[in-house]
Amino acid sequence: MNSSDKIRFNLAVLGRYRVRTGLLLLAIGIGVASVILLTSLGEGARRYVNREFSALGNNMLIVFPGKTETVGGMPPIYGTSHRDLTLEDAAAIGQISTIEDWAPIIAGNSLVSRDSRMREVIVIGSTPGFFAVRQLDTARGNILPERTNDDAMPVCVLGAKLKRELFDNDRAIGEWVRIGDRRFRVIGVLSERGESLGLDLRDVAVIPVRSAEQLFNSPGLFRLLLSLKQSGNAEYTKQRIEAVVKARHEGVDDVTIVSQDSILSGFDDILTTLTITIGAIAAISLLVAGVLIMNISLISVSQRRQEIGLLKAIGASRAQIRDLFLGESLLLVGIGSACGVAFALALLTLERQLAPSFPLIAPWWSITAAVSTAFVFGVLFSWVPSRRAADLDPVLAMRGIVK
Repeated sequence: MNSSDKIRFNLAVLGRYRVRTGLLLLAIGIGVASVILLTSLGEGARRYVNREFSALGNNMLIVFPGKTETVGGMPPIYGTSHRDLTLEDAAAIGQISTIEDWAPIIAGNSLVSRDSRMREVIVIGSTPGFFAVRQLDTARGNILPERTNDDAMPVCVLGAKLKRELFDNDRAIGEWVRIGDRRFRVIGVLSERGESLGLDLRDVAVIPVRSAEQLFNSPGLFRLLLSLKQSGNAEYTKQRIEAVVKARHEGVDDVTIVSQDSILSGFDDILTTLTITIGAIAAISLLVAGVLIMNISLISVSQRRQEIGLLKAIGASRAQIRDLFLGESLLLVGIGSACGVAFALALLTLERQLAPSFPLIAPWWSITAAVSTAFVFGVLFSWVPSRRAADLDPVLAMRGIVK
């Protein structure tokens, strides 16, 4: 009996027991599809974070007030310090030769209102450099003028959604809104932009940083964003920033500097580990499918005892009987895996059409790992039933006697 004969024989057996075959294919297909879909979720999250950080701009450094020593893992998001990082500190850091643009940030929630309409949004106090660092542009009007680097001018730039909520389709440029207890004249509306790191840039108001100091009564910066020149070296710039801060803070280096790459690397490590972990958890379903294969194969051996005895009587060896049952299991795993892969890829294609902003993509290794795991479990759990079939005595088997 050659390989093609064995495949035809096993296909005939699978067709004879359709319910059993269908249940096994369903179990294997669900297991394989689960591994692919769950790892795709992790991979989609990883790519989403990468895209969000790329949208922040290229070659960026972020300076936080406070010093936090970190060993391994992600860099800290917040630092703690008794000394504020001030606008004067930011201006001194901005003079470093490798820095292209800099944007001090003071942020807080505040009520923005126009007539009877009001909305609580995040208000960002910054300078014109904020638009360059974050690569933002206006759909109408202008960004903050250069004078806002030093003056607390009553002007603001609204996000696209905030403009619609307050003005509908009316013209907003030149109109006045109230932010907190102060009035600001609208001079620009941001272009449509999605969320970035949890901040919906459509639903913010940008005001001069000096105005934000007064509005939030906060002389210290929330953070300082820096974009480096193309030739700028991040490590050199970090050293220069620390030197500037030490000179201004009585010899104390009390700021935390993180680069875009270090944050991205931290998220990438976490999400890659998470993806592998949930893929391994999903593989438990393949283990369950393997147990199901073993149990049903043992029942099959019992039901087909006379058939096995007849095969042995006409000359089939122990190895051929064992290979027949192993081949039947591997054929089931192969068909079930193909169905699972096709089902998962179809769902992923549908998801990308329904939610293009968060596309799920199967990592290159997930399909190989899912199918390989299915075959390994298939061989392991069908070995015992195959050995039992091979060890049957042909005479007793044909009489249906269990030894």
